[in-house]
Amino acid sequence: MSRKILVTSALPYANGSIHLGHLVEYIQTDIWVRFQKMQGHRCHYVCADDTHGTPIMLRAEKEGLTPEQLIANVWQEHKADFDGFLVGFDNYYSTNTPETRHYANDIYGKLKAAGLIEVRAIEQYYDPEKEMFLPDRFIKGECPKCHAKDQYGDSCEACGATYSPTDLIEPYSAVSGATPVRRQSDHYFFKLSDQRCRDFLKEWIKPPQVQDAAANKLNEWLEGGLSDWDISRDAPYFGFEIPDAPGKYFYVWLDAPIGYMGSFKNLCDRLTPSPLEGEGRGEGGLDFDAYWDRKKAAAAGTEVYHFIGKDILYFHALFWPAELEHAEYRTPTGVFAHGFLTVNGQKMSKSRGTFITARSYLDHLKNPEYLRYYFAAKLGNGVDDIDLNLDDFTARVNSDLIGKYVNIASRAAGFIAKRFDGKLAPSLSDTPLLGQLQQAAPTIAALFDAREYGKALREAMALTDLANQYVDEHKPWELAKQEGMETKLHEVCSVSLNLFRLLTLYLKPVLPKLAADVEAFLNIPPLAWKDAQTLLLGHEIRPYQHLMTRIDPKQVEAMIDANKQSLTPPSPASGGGAGGEGAHPVRHGEKQQHPTHPSPAGGGAGGEGLISIDDFAKVDLRIARIANAEHVEGADKLLRLTLDVGELGTRQVFAGIKSAYAPEKLVGRLTVMVANLAPRKMKFGLSEGMVLAASGSEPGLFILSPDEGAQPGMKVK
Repeated sequence: MSRKILVTSALPYANGSIHLGHLVEYIQTDIWVRFQKMQGHRCHYVCADDTHGTPIMLRAEKEGLTPEQLIANVWQEHKADFDGFLVGFDNYYSTNTPETRHYANDIYGKLKAAGLIEVRAIEQYYDPEKEMFLPDRFIKGECPKCHAKDQYGDSCEACGATYSPTDLIEPYSAVSGATPVRRQSDHYFFKLSDQRCRDFLKEWIKPPQVQDAAANKLNEWLEGGLSDWDISRDAPYFGFEIPDAPGKYFYVWLDAPIGYMGSFKNLCDRLTPSPLEGEGRGEGGLDFDAYWDRKKAAAAGTEVYHFIGKDILYFHALFWPAELEHAEYRTPTGVFAHGFLTVNGQKMSKSRGTFITARSYLDHLKNPEYLRYYFAAKLGNGVDDIDLNLDDFTARVNSDLIGKYVNIASRAAGFIAKRFDGKLAPSLSDTPLLGQLQQAAPTIAALFDAREYGKALREAMALTDLANQYVDEHKPWELAKQEGMETKLHEVCSVSLNLFRLLTLYLKPVLPKLAADVEAFLNIPPLAWKDAQTLLLGHEIRPYQHLMTRIDPKQVEAMIDANKQSLTPPSPASGGGAGGEGAHPVRHGEKQQHPTHPSPAGGGAGGEGLISIDDFAKVDLRIARIANAEHVEGADKLLRLTLDVGELGTRQVFAGIKSAYAPEKLVGRLTVMVANLAPRKMKFGLSEGMVLAASGSEPGLFILSPDEGAQPGMKVK
């Protein structure tokens, strides 16, 4: 049965470039949307630049532009970056539009009519040098709960507490560095603390609307008590003026998620036929109310999903559904949060060259599908952070995509062209493996639908290994030299290319450009999921063209070098500007980074020789099952271990434990490994991690083993 699905990603803020941390989300979403479309569902993917707020106003002023000129320039940059990474929006729009204004006013009016808007005189910080009230994110100081330094005016990134900016200890203006003064101003509040909101959210924040881990966190916030939400800001401010409140503007977070509705309405208007257009253009029309009106959406069976970073879960899974519910709109079918991105096990860093923009990646590595594949291989349906290990990135892409997948076509296509006039065999008798690949379609489909991309790709790569084994066993290059083996050669090459076609189908949501090149080579229409049940027989293909090149490590090195910056941290008094140590998407620019206070000299968190919890968290310890162990020829101390690390796949590790263990005694055992250790090239091969073992002054070496019940891939915390 065909589904009707609307999908959104969080809106990137129009105050900076897209970087690799942002792309985790847009690639994750795009894969899911492409898969749904391949299933034959009617799926629409919309997004927009988030364009309002103080940061836009201040940056435009600094650059001598109007805010409208600035956001138009940034829109072009963002759209080009998303196009470069093959993110296939059905509509990419802006929040500074009539559509978003209309729905912001409508939702505000309905919440006010429901008695959920309240006006209060509040004491607010005012920058006497800049002569403006300061948004929460432009005030920094010491957290009143955990006393972490340089925290934002609305929430603490160290302990997660939320509070009022006036609660901060030793506050300062992030605009001028001046000490702000308190002034009173009337502000408008959405009464999230109202019992109606609480009762609704208590029932709403449950799976499947949100993930299990997200539900736990949301319930913590709910049980801790929800504060009313200040939805207004004072002039000067770039945004929508509140209809009945001159000089007051909607806070950017009020109209940002409403931008989903604005972008979708714009798409609907472009696709809806006018009376003179008969059946209309494109898809023949799209009804906004069928997706957003509560009653009509229920009758139409439409679905709405938001993909977001876990840093904005509070807004999307508390404020947003409560607003929609009490403004009589439908609430999301699901809000899917993902974790942050680290690079080489650490936060993205300008000084290390790992704060990499989308444009810099495209300039140096050229092919966006390398990153799409690597991110997909790391992504599951939870909220765990993922790491871009650049050595592993190079090795995995080269091994999986070129060494395994593309290799199948390159070894068979030439014989079809030269010996059989470019036509595949009219029938195939040797098809058990083809049947096995076809039968995998529902399993892989279920994994993509559940956003378990890493597991889906492991299934696909396991099938790729089987396809390569088939080619290795039948050796078409040898059959081509033998008399009387023409029929066998024709069949082996035809089976190989049919295997390749099925693998392409399973990889297509992740690798759409490569899949399109394969479709052109195989001379077939765009692959849909139902095509897994058919084979190419007697079919004419086109001459084989090279499909993908290996990543040269020098390209990665050049990209890192190009992104290295010598950073002199700004003093708090300077206002700082946008920093560069963030590892995750910055949604609203008001989240500008300032240097944190240094740790005491002589040792991290608490003294000489000690480390902080952040230092420990950099080490990714995982449970691993020893799938195989063998001696290493020419090595006195090493064993070669093949480790099953669950969702991380398999890893080869050379361990210096030969003196303590016979290989056959290790097979099947569980142990603990360091999973994010940079791969080390040894003369025996690549070692992709480290197993943990205990030793002391007495003889003996003892590998660590977890308690019963542990499973491969589990994190050790």
